[in-house]
Amino acid sequence: MLYINLLRYFLQYCKGMINLCQFKYFNEKVVPLRVSLKPFTLLLNMNKKIITFIIAIVSICGASVANAQFRWGASLGINFNDFKFKQDGILTVDKGFGESAGVHGEMMFPGIGFGLDLGLRYEQLGATFNLGDFEMWESQGYGNERIYIHNIQIPFHLKFKYTRFQGFEDYLAPFVYGGPTFNIQVGHGKCDAMKFSGGDLGLTAGVGAEIFKRWQVSASYTWGMTYALKAKVLTDYSAKNRTWDVRVSYFF
Repeated sequence: MLYINLLRYFLQYCKGMINLCQFKYFNEKVVPLRVSLKPFTLLLNMNKKIITFIIAIVSICGASVANAQFRWGASLGINFNDFKFKQDGILTVDKGFGESAGVHGEMMFPGIGFGLDLGLRYEQLGATFNLGDFEMWESQGYGNERIYIHNIQIPFHLKFKYTRFQGFEDYLAPFVYGGPTFNIQVGHGKCDAMKFSGGDLGLTAGVGAEIFKRWQVSASYTWGMTYALKAKVLTDYSAKNRTWDVRVSYFF
């Protein structure tokens, strides 16, 4: 019952954040999307090596799974996002800030320092497309369009935390992590020039530190592996996310 209530509150929070963004950014129209399983299919088709690597790590740690230490907490973050198009010279992009919040889970295997970093969170990504600076777009009535994407994000990362400091790890413990991140688009800003994918897959690498065993501060970079949006009037002109994240988590 506790987990059902947490999920209900999380979904209500996501809905509230989308409504807030709709009011905040000049009554931007948020267009709901059907939830797409495409990122999961693409992961299976394009990133089999990642899956094999994770399965191998989990298998190696199999003897310790019964003693794995799992905990969860709350997470807040900000991001700085860019959209990387396949070809330059057709439009320019001004990077934008966004925010995220959600549930952060950690499962560590005792004695080896390895574990899994999991989560379920809402994340808003944004940027400005300077369509009005190019004649082909301006002639169709487009100006500088502010783009927002509202995602439900599911990270699935391998984590290594160094804790052999002879007791000092109770105060400070560095860690690194990396792996696939799934984005499921639940809404986006209205821009008739673009078609949104419904979801995308990214590859994340990050570093951080655990403070007093409760707080974790981390920074990461995510390379989009599949496209997040593409132009309607051009053939195969798509963009992938390039995102910096800074995040603070508190574990209960």
